[in-house]
Amino acid sequence: MIRSMTAFGSARTESEHGSLSIEFRTVNSRFLDVNFRLPDDLRMVEGLVREQLGRAVSRGKVDIRLNYTRAINSTTKTVDQTLLAYTVQQLQEARRLIPDLAAPRLSDVLSDGAGSTEFDVEVWTAMCQQASAQALEQLQAARLREGQRLAAMMLECSHAMAEIVDLVEADLPALLAAHQEKINTRLHDALLAVSPEGFAQIGGQELSARIAQEASLFSLRIDVAEELSRLRSHMAELNHLLSEGENNDPAAGGKSRKGSTGKRLDFLFQEMNREANTLGSKAGNLDMTRAAIDLKLLIEQMREQAQNIE
Repeated sequence: MIRSMTAFGSARTESEHGSLSIEFRTVNSRFLDVNFRLPDDLRMVEGLVREQLGRAVSRGKVDIRLNYTRAINSTTKTVDQTLLAYTVQQLQEARRLIPDLAAPRLSDVLSDGAGSTEFDVEVWTAMCQQASAQALEQLQAARLREGQRLAAMMLECSHAMAEIVDLVEADLPALLAAHQEKINTRLHDALLAVSPEGFAQIGGQELSARIAQEASLFSLRIDVAEELSRLRSHMAELNHLLSEGENNDPAAGGKSRKGSTGKRLDFLFQEMNREANTLGSKAGNLDMTRAAIDLKLLIEQMREQAQNIE
């Protein structure tokens, strides 16, 4: 499956103990880079969330933000007056040094008294596990949707490349004929320069050497059939990678490939660019030069899109 590395997923769970929310934000990166922002009370769930994330994501920079709010016990809603007076006194002392210091929330005052529930590690761990699973499911769905859009854009570029290759191949016979005529003219002029009195004065060895030299130059400059063939092979592999869909999804019973699809695509585009460069260096006319430039532009567009694929 083609998955983008740029996505967002969030979830929230509630219970009689309170509520918990978690967010996953992912962007492209060469490796898996995870950054946690957790309250100190929930540091114990970091390993659990990291394990869940590792089963879903293999590449990308991931920012994880987790917050929670503890519920107030409904059986005791009174505020400890002594504690409240002490808090007010401390706040006044603090504001002498920090005038714009904000006042605490009512929930903060109650959480320090007898009106709050006890912090049960097992309960909050279970809530975190549930919220994390839901957020990752949303994240994966978003990554798949964005991956499909990226794949569609690259397939359009691939089809445009195929059209350019078809045009180059269609123009090859005329190009070869034109260069053949140029070679005949150059050979004729060269032979006349060696022997103005006629071809009869030219030795067979010298004539063979001249013909071999011109034929070698012709072969090096004009023969792009191998480059076009390799480009078609690379485009076929690209279409396979982008169109394989469910066939590469282990959850759907398909065979899973080892390694990153994004890294495979990046290598494939390097090889395509190599062939396009060779095609440009062998260009026999202006149309082929333009075709090589257009191919390189399309390859660069696909390479930029592939930077976001896992």
